[in-house]
Amino acid sequence: QVQLVESGGGLVQAGGSLRLSCAASGSIFSINAMGWYRQAPGKQRELVATMTNLGSTNYADSVKGRFTISRANAKTAYLQMNSLKPEDTAVYYCRMVVHYTEYWGQGTQVTVSS
Repeated sequence: QVQLVESGGGLVQAGGSLRLSCAASGSIFSINAMGWYRQAPGKQRELVATMTNLGSTNYADSVKGRFTISRANAKTAYLQMNSLKPEDTAVYYCRMVVHYTEYWGQGTQVTVSS
């Protein structure tokens, strides 16, 4: 069983930065894809950024130029968030596809004040 543990969320003022981490544990031989999603109050969960096993990335238009998805190793992923806006306030979730099975983290709260 693969488990994802997210960390790095918190309260930050507009214009500030945060780095979210996603640590995977369990039997992992390869990661097919990984990504970050978020869900704001009263809204549907939306894609923030994704990365394939070959390194190609995709970002939501709302975060392009501000957020960066990266992978330190086979079991750790990051989301660097710069120039944060109040609209970025949401619970952020890590998603990984491991051995062609989807796993989700528990989510970490990011709150950006005006």
